[in-house]
Parts: sequence; structure tokens; C-alpha cells
Amino acid sequence: MEEFSKVMFLIMISLAAISGAQSFNVDGWGNTRLEAKKETVTNLQFYFHDTLSGKNPSAVKVAQASEMTEKSPTLFGMVMMADDPLTETPDPKSKLVGRAQGLYGSASQAELGLIMVFNFGFTEGMYKGSSISILGLNSAMNPVREMSIVGGTGIFRLARGYAIAQTNWIDPASGDAIVGYNVTIVH
Repeated sequence: MEEFSKVMFLIMISLAAISGAQSFNVDGWGNTRLEAKKETVTNLQFYFHDTLSGKNPSAVKVAQASEMTEKSPTLFGMVMMADDPLTETPDPKSKLVGRAQGLYGSASQAELGLIMVFNFGFTEGMYKGSSISILGLNSAMNPVREMSIVGGTGIFRLARGYAIAQTNWIDPASGDAIVGYNVTIVH
């Protein structure tokens, strides 16, 4: 019986080596404890420039419902892909601080309600290389809208929070808009 145990032990070691498995102690579950650092709250303000018109639009239509979208007063079913600049001020020529990359689509038949799925990636200052992820309904005709921050990268890893959006300027003919964002990020 002792010989059998030795053989089984050698087989188990060989299998572990072949498969690259690492051992762990089941009794040790939870014995590693990481101390959480104190959370930081960061407030940022910047401007989102969504350009649908001209020779170099920053947002383009990528899908729509075949007939319903054209007939809908809210453009229900339309989906846009965007790579919008984020700037320090409402002036399109002001300092570029990042890019808003993602998509938005008309998700409401009753109002202009855009479901927003965006990565706001920062390209300047102490937040350069970091990003936040925005997800939520943007009721675009309301003067103030709130959306969730559901994650982030870099300095904002494991972020949560909220974004307040206010339209600064809109051209009803083209749909071009400049939207101010005030974000509160817990990270």
C-alpha cells in the first residue's frame, strides 16, 4: 500500500508539472487580506463636442431600424458610433483633454432618450492614460441629465460615480452639440 501511495504521489506531481498547475491550500481561503487604501473623490469638468455634420464628423450613424427609425420623432432604433473630442472649455479650439469613444442609440419611443456607452479617455495632465466608463440613459431634451460611471482604468481603476451633462450649444439642423460634463468619480 505504501508503494501505491508513492506511485500516486509521483503521478500527481508529474501531472501538476505537465499541466502547469499551481497548488493552493483550500484551508487557506481568505487568509490573504489586502488593506484597502482610502478612497479618493475626484471632480472633473470638461466639454464633449459631438459633430455629425461636415467633412470630418466625430459621430456617424452605424445602424437604424429599417422603417421605424425614419418615421419616429425620437429616431428610435438609430445607433451612432462616436470619437468625440473632450476639451477644457466649450470653445472647440480650447485645449484637448481627452476623447469620448463609444456609442449611443435612441432607446425611447416617447422622448429623445439616448442610451450612452462611452469610454472617456484622458490625454493630458495627471489623468493622462486613465479613463472612465459611462453608461446610462441621456434624456437629451432635459436641461440636466445624470448618468453612471461604472468603471475606469489607470488612476480611475475600479471607479464608480456619476456624470452630470448639460447642453451648452446645439444646432437643431445638423444635430451638432457641445455638452458640458461635470463628473464625480470615487476611486
